[in-house]
Amino acid sequence: MIASFAVTLHAAGKDQPFRVPEASEFPNKQSQKGLVMAAKVYVGDEETKPPFGKLNPNKYGVLPVLLVLENTSKNALRLEHIQVRYVDSRRRKVEPVPAGEVRYLNPVDKPKVARAPIPGLQRGKKNPLAAEEIEGRAFVAKMLPPGESAHGFFYFTSGHESGAMLYVTGIEEAATGNELFYMEIPLD
Repeated sequence: MIASFAVTLHAAGKDQPFRVPEASEFPNKQSQKGLVMAAKVYVGDEETKPPFGKLNPNKYGVLPVLLVLENTSKNALRLEHIQVRYVDSRRRKVEPVPAGEVRYLNPVDKPKVARAPIPGLQRGKKNPLAAEEIEGRAFVAKMLPPGESAHGFFYFTSGHESGAMLYVTGIEEAATGNELFYMEIPLD
């Protein structure tokens, strides 16, 4: 019993919980009118393990990009109309795929013809992109109060390239409705 407890503790130490640093701690960040914005791409297995477990969305053609917003101003910000685009090194813009639709990007293999006399004994493969972490970690914030931060993933059907950036528009001051100027965050 003690040996199994020690093995469990050792295994738990390997799985790191997903912790999102403050936007100011990221090397790739921009700031404007009290809003600090940072982004990070998740490509390798070691990077994707804390947020997605065994699933690496890149293996299925999906690039997850974490966006972190930190409001250091005295004004609330409205995020309802936020638009985020992945801009590759050739300046092509890629729109994000809504988190609820990511599961449909890589369809499951065609069903196999059952050779058993009783239907339903053979099971098809489970779609790995239907993992609850995809939707559970998506960016969903609609408002950002003063002194607060928000984070979440956007998903793109693109591979990551050196020289790419995240282009963000549509953030408004809640009181005035004035839109903040766009931000470009380098992803290298």
